[in-house]
Amino acid sequence: MSIKLTDRQQQILDLIREAVVNTGFPPTRAEIAQTLGFKSANAAEDHLRALARKGVIELTAGASRGIRLTEAAADFFGDTDINPERVRSQPTPLSAPTAAPGMGQVLLPLIGRVAAGFPMLATENIEREIQVDPNMFTQTPDYLLKVKGLSMRDIGILDGDLLAVKKTNVARNGQIVVARIDDEVTVKRLNQQGSRIELLPENTDFEPIIVTADQDFSIEGIALGLIRSTPLQ
Repeated sequence: MSIKLTDRQQQILDLIREAVVNTGFPPTRAEIAQTLGFKSANAAEDHLRALARKGVIELTAGASRGIRLTEAAADFFGDTDINPERVRSQPTPLSAPTAAPGMGQVLLPLIGRVAAGFPMLATENIEREIQVDPNMFTQTPDYLLKVKGLSMRDIGILDGDLLAVKKTNVARNGQIVVARIDDEVTVKRLNQQGSRIELLPENTDFEPIIVTADQDFSIEGIALGLIRSTPLQ
């Protein structure tokens, strides 16, 4: 291959790959700095820009997780966790505006306001169905959830966005999940330490949600990526 990476650049590329595989989303600059022992996130930013110049990642300005592996990155992985096909189908960075596809191969229900006491995919919760190209995501979503509020703003999940969700009742620590607490449904990052469950926002204006023993808590699904229907300006 004509592209050469330094040992540190390879280390960061591997870290990005592991985050995408394990959580579905790339790491933040601060997470890279903390993991690799950098004094500041600026050092991580310098290495990311170097990787972008070499064509193995793409960066989205103004997004803390706006990092996307390119097809060229697959040449630098010695295992099969990410191959060229998987790189092609990874989700768009969450803050990158993406037009909702007009035609697709999968018809997904769009969940708007969630009616208390009803399952996510109950008729009462479905606004309409949208055709989506399944190749946009690493897995085929089961439904789209209309995001309400700005508690996940710092990773680019904005009010009105459509979150592609895989229906499941289990999730790995650190994944973005759709969770139900009693009759309320929320999108947050899962942080589970033993029996303690926290749902973390990605916006410093919001406080973490700590699930108490007397609350009815369940995982409704994991986020696979995002569709934004706002036209590009």
